[in-house]
Amino acid sequence: MNIILLEHIDKVGAKHEVVKVKDGYGRNYLIPQGLAIVANKPNMARLEGLKKQGAKKEAVVIAAFKEVVAKLSGKKIAIAAKAAENGHLYGSVTAQHLSKALGEMGVDADKRIIEMPEEVKELGNYSATVKFHPEVIATVDFEVVAEEA
Repeated sequence: MNIILLEHIDKVGAKHEVVKVKDGYGRNYLIPQGLAIVANKPNMARLEGLKKQGAKKEAVVIAAFKEVVAKLSGKKIAIAAKAAENGHLYGSVTAQHLSKALGEMGVDADKRIIEMPEEVKELGNYSATVKFHPEVIATVDFEVVAEEA
């Protein structure tokens, strides 16, 4: 089944791209969710208008995300966690913790767009990748510090 994507979908395609997907995936998920439309003649004719309209909106969104990235650049985030005296954490620091710390700075970043480097189970300095948009990716430095008792 050929469809026109209305949103960027990982491992499927970019926004306004015509892709071939399995019939059930297109008919039962993508189209009902409003993520795609069938690639028939009338919709293909509409595609050019959608691209022009989407490009204007996309430019505004990318500019907003670039402002957020500029706000984050050069700043180090401190995340407090319970730790043993040897530096090992009781548990681990996850994308949820980093999302909460970014929220306290005024940056709205869902935990699903944050890629942690590895399991953070010790005190120290780390970097994570935040994918605000496929074109706007930020690297966030954070430090895991011992929580005061």
